[in-house]
Amino acid sequence: MNYNKIVLVGRVTQDPEIRALPSGSSVASFGLATNRYWKDKEGNRQEETQFHNIVLFAGLADIAQQYIQKGSEVLIEGRVQYRSWEAQDGTKRYRTEIVGENMQLGSRPGAGSGSSGGSYKSNAGAAKSKSEEVPIVSQDDSTPSSDASRSKKGNKKQAAQGAQAAIDEEEINIEEDIPF
Repeated sequence: MNYNKIVLVGRVTQDPEIRALPSGSSVASFGLATNRYWKDKEGNRQEETQFHNIVLFAGLADIAQQYIQKGSEVLIEGRVQYRSWEAQDGTKRYRTEIVGENMQLGSRPGAGSGSSGGSYKSNAGAAKSKSEEVPIVSQDDSTPSSDASRSKKGNKKQAAQGAQAAIDEEEINIEEDIPF
């Protein structure tokens, strides 16, 4: 069995770089920072930040160009891709990327009360950011849809994303949260 799936929720570290493929399709690439919090043996809060290279194609790239900017909160669901190439100076280069297949947009910098994770709800909550309607898009969709139209369509992927996205930036105490 083979399975290559990743879900990341974090903040965009730079405005997306948009390029066009020879076919005319768009490609967006940007950095995403994710944080992990825990308490050490002495009870001190620790934090670790990881940086990820995100790549979006076609409709998702167009949505990224329109809605994503540095500081935006984003949920990316996709696959890990490792590629290598030879640089102009003859050295071999390597890069690990997350190729986005689904995307959910969260809060944008300066877009309201700054509540963390408020835009990530399942169909039951169908929440919107206070100052804007937040679209959810997937690789199959070329246009964002509103919360109302998504809940009418019964999008199972969005419900799964919403459950994953309920994880916010608050500290998770692993020792207390694990039921075993």
